[in-house]
Amino acid sequence: MQSLGGIRSWPATWKTTTASMSTTTTKTESVRKVAQVLTVAGSDSGAGAGIQADIKVCAARGVYCASVITAVTAQNTRGVQSVHLLPPEFVSEQLKSVLSDFEIDVVKTGMLPSPEIVEVLLQNLSEYPVRALVVDPVMVSTSGHVLAGSSILSIFRERLLPIADIITPNVKEASALLGGVRIQTVTEMRSAAKSLHEMGPRFVLVKGGDLPDSSDSVDVYFDGNEFHELHSPRIATRNTHGTGCTLASCIAAELAKGSNMLSAVKVAKRFVDTALNYSKDIVIGSGMQGPFDHFLGLMKDPQSYRQSTFNPDDLFLYAVTDSRMNKKWSRSIVDAVKAAIEGGATIIQIREKEAETREFLEEAKSCVDICRSNGVCLLINDRIDIALACGADGVHVGQSDMPVDQVRSLLGPDKIIGVSCKTQEQAHQAWKDGADYIGSGGVFPTNTKANNRTIGLDGLKEVCKASKLPVVAIGGIGISNAESVMRIDEPNLKGVAVVSALFDQECVLTQAKKLHKTLKESKREH
Repeated sequence: MQSLGGIRSWPATWKTTTASMSTTTTKTESVRKVAQVLTVAGSDSGAGAGIQADIKVCAARGVYCASVITAVTAQNTRGVQSVHLLPPEFVSEQLKSVLSDFEIDVVKTGMLPSPEIVEVLLQNLSEYPVRALVVDPVMVSTSGHVLAGSSILSIFRERLLPIADIITPNVKEASALLGGVRIQTVTEMRSAAKSLHEMGPRFVLVKGGDLPDSSDSVDVYFDGNEFHELHSPRIATRNTHGTGCTLASCIAAELAKGSNMLSAVKVAKRFVDTALNYSKDIVIGSGMQGPFDHFLGLMKDPQSYRQSTFNPDDLFLYAVTDSRMNKKWSRSIVDAVKAAIEGGATIIQIREKEAETREFLEEAKSCVDICRSNGVCLLINDRIDIALACGADGVHVGQSDMPVDQVRSLLGPDKIIGVSCKTQEQAHQAWKDGADYIGSGGVFPTNTKANNRTIGLDGLKEVCKASKLPVVAIGGIGISNAESVMRIDEPNLKGVAVVSALFDQECVLTQAKKLHKTLKESKREH
């Protein structure tokens, strides 16, 4: 089955984003291009799911969301009382109205209650191609009400799935699409994801929230070559109405902002987990399944949100400050950070072991301002409290610090979390717990950390091979040996982290420029 129009033509990264409404501006134009999603789904009168949830999610993620309504439901927290399908002709008029005017980046589908409505969707996408299509094959509501009959399955399998960029069925929907196969284990979820992928979608995410006898929430992601199991703690709450709509819409929003697919899926899962945890005790409605708060971010400092999606290439020249070295050379941490960025540092980590908390916080706030003005991410070493208080982009933690999954529950879905790893087992755990990258080392002996066991280049290579996350090498790295580190030629080794090579030098700017040049030359050669 051939794809429609240009649906499959989207690249890994489309545009640069900003913290509020995601926009793109070229140097020759003053017009701001806003990232846009179109949701094609049913209306939920209780506003927990359907287009109401989709619009709230996109707004929370800084993306504009237009809507095409396929059906109107009478429902609340007790269940669905009635469903009224809109005429396919009117659905088509809505699609034409939106697609002919707006520059839609991503279309997300939810409730498509009849083959005729699917057909008009396909016709309009053929006429007005978009960059990505996210299909949430809604068939049964969270409360168990059937929203799409068996007649829809054939056109889903034969016409819709082959043009989808990603489909996001839960285990019941995956079973229905596969003719009623049993899906009760993670192994069976993997098999289902592979079978669904053979129907044509580029990516498959089988959601395991309803998996029986599972101690945590496991979703299985398959890209046609590799499986990824996305784990998170199961949250005890009645407020789960609309989780599927929310996840798919968040994926669509992240794609519209420029994320690659796996990053979009990981952010979406974290967003749902964070929203569920935040909302677990709220009471809206008297039924068994309440909605949750999509706007939990409004309860936090808006400055605490990252300016853009984490880019692994930012690990290229990772500068880790050291207060003792700055004192030795009579420079402030602010001056040190400015010089490192000017010299080519692509990400900054503030490591402070001596200052009092109040002093550390003020220093961190000043460094955040510098990094923001230069488009460079800033992380805090170990101190989650400082990271939250100063609005840093994330944290880096060690194996003896707070576990990554607990850090994630405190920081939310948007923050960058890095974790130090020396072994393959630690690298696997970092992925499972929701880290964004790992720092592996010490590669060489170093004086900046006492009793730090070195792993050498062979150990670094082993960790890189085992890791599903991007890796930055650390420990005793400088101009003299940086090239040998990059020469291990592992695709997920994105850069080097340095301390003494920059900050135990008379001129940080000069050393940063030299090291950046060395890394660039090494990258070109390999």
